Amino acid sequence: ARGPSTFIPLGEIPQEGGDSSLHQLLKAFVSAGRVDHVAMVMGLHPQYLSSFWKTQYLLLRMDGPLPYHKRHYIAIMAAARHRCSYLVGLHMGEFLQVGGNPAWLRGLHCAPQKLRNLNEINKLLAHRPWLVTKEHIEALLKPGEDSWSLAELVQALVLLTHYHSLASFVFGCGIKPEEEQDMGNSCSPHSDSSPASDDSMGGSGGTDAMQEVEMLMERMKLLQENQLEEEGVTQEEMATRFELEKTESLLVPSSDVLDPSLRSNIRCFLEDPEFGYKDFTRRGEQAPPTFRAQ
Repeated sequence: ARGPSTFIPLGEIPQEGGDSSLHQLLKAFVSAGRVDHVAMVMGLHPQYLSSFWKTQYLLLRMDGPLPYHKRHYIAIMAAARHRCSYLVGLHMGEFLQVGGNPAWLRGLHCAPQKLRNLNEINKLLAHRPWLVTKEHIEALLKPGEDSWSLAELVQALVLLTHYHSLASFVFGCGIKPEEEQDMGNSCSPHSDSSPASDDSMGGSGGTDAMQEVEMLMERMKLLQENQLEEEGVTQEEMATRFELEKTESLLVPSSDVLDPSLRSNIRCFLEDPEFGYKDFTRRGEQAPPTFRAQ
């Protein structure tokens, strides 16, 4: 599909010169740089876009304890955790525009230790935020050569959580790469010249993933049989349900197989890439103590 979103027809995307309030917003975007695809899609809700843009502007361009290039690098780290190649590519370009050191873009291992120290809290906030403790904060604030000030850390954590959330918006709206991202330049995670781009479902990885799905489905079948026997469901109905679930599951292969996120130009910003979401409590286990505000 043409336009900034895979899911939204181009004709439905607001254009400049239409709604007056949106027109003013887009003019402000242009004065700040350019109108990216996120802004174009979010223009469907001008009031929300206004709040979002003000927040972005405050975080990335206004006075604050962190220099501009480090703000964009933190955005890259956060987006990479969710394998959001759109945001990684966007902020790699922004990082260079504000004078960032190109060597840092070779990977997290080339960044200063102070930034690398954010890796642990970045992965926890991205995937299992309930595991964050005061010790994680204390470790970053501990006096030393690579320590963070409280003001710096607050801004860094807001940037991390902001871009974790924005990655979900990008995925949910099917945001497509900017033209310059999609041309295969060195700063684009979408480059088709990546050696890993042929590794999707064609190689042995796809076969392994299918075998894993088959094994998982067999385990699910056993669990369902036990549950359905208690409910008095017949074997025929049970088999029909299972085959339907199996077919639907096999149509959606493992995200690690299809997702181009593990290409080298995103993997390089990840330490412990296997770390991901895991339910903090499972049925039948003693639940950990949680604070609930309802």
